Amino acid sequence: MEASPNAFTIKRLCAAYGVGRTFVFAEIKAGRLETRKAGARKTLIRKVDADRWLDSLTKGKPVPALAGGEA
Repeated sequence: MEASPNAFTIKRLCAAYGVGRTFVFAEIKAGRLETRKAGARKTLIRKVDADRWLDSLTKGKPVPALAGGEA
């Protein structure tokens, strides 16, 4: 069993949360997603910050039920 990471690189965050790099960088620039720097080049996002950011996103609309009550 693989341990859950405490922090993500941009690439790993995109893969884990199913979002694109452009969207992540826009969220960072807007101040909605906090980052940390590890050295001069590596940008990290703590898991707690990523989860907080995910919870702050707009909720999707519910999917209407299919006719006949089938799911």
